[in-house]
Amino acid sequence: MGIEPEQQRIADGSAGGSKRLKRLPAAGRSGMTGRGMIRDHRLSQTKRAYIEIKRRILDNELPPGTQALEQEVAEWLGMSRTPVREALIRLAQDGMVEVRPRHGMRVLPLSMDDLREIYDLLTGLEAMAAEIIARRGLSATELEALETALSDMEAALARDDLTGWAEGDARFHRLLVEFSRNRRLQAMVETVRDQSHRARMATLKLRPKPETSNAEHAAVVEAIRSRDPEAAHRLHRQHRSRAGQLLIDLLQQHGLDHL
Repeated sequence: MGIEPEQQRIADGSAGGSKRLKRLPAAGRSGMTGRGMIRDHRLSQTKRAYIEIKRRILDNELPPGTQALEQEVAEWLGMSRTPVREALIRLAQDGMVEVRPRHGMRVLPLSMDDLREIYDLLTGLEAMAAEIIARRGLSATELEALETALSDMEAALARDDLTGWAEGDARFHRLLVEFSRNRRLQAMVETVRDQSHRARMATLKLRPKPETSNAEHAAVVEAIRSRDPEAAHRLHRQHRSRAGQLLIDLLQQHGLDHL
């Protein structure tokens, strides 16, 4: 649903909700009754609200600068204000929105400086993941999953399907980090990866055909298959650094200084 300019306001959000969210039990925990069941339900609603609001932000349905009352967001999602408030607090912690008491939420823009910081982190963290899995080695199933992502990207390029290529690219990078089996590294990458999504989608149709990117992915997989951690780290770092700079250059060339 669109938001009229005069409706771009923010909701009454309380910072106290953050502490309450952290105390909620994990969804699906057995043996909960009474208050525990209520908290479990609230957690699932909060998670659903978080996922849907984030999706709308990443897909630019809620573009940067959009403001909305907490009650308005709750109406969009068809739920009560409490899980919405807690979801907004979590999104604020992710750097996607600003939440102010009695003023609600505002979708935050990304500046060029923000993107440089994000890609510096992605470059370092993903290169570390590539090094870890090259040193340890991958199972045949894991290696096949990376190779399938590569094949899907090649097939998408052959039919000039940039959206399909982007999906394969995102899956390749996600698997690379997942296969590191380092939970803290995965959590850090997930946060900054989400923040870079808007920039990637904004430049998808502006960039040259990403044939170089596919070749770089293949070189990283070969280093992993060869159990060469230094080469895997170096090659992936070069790939991420080049791709990040290309994205920033494209945004600046097209006057998209904020996203």
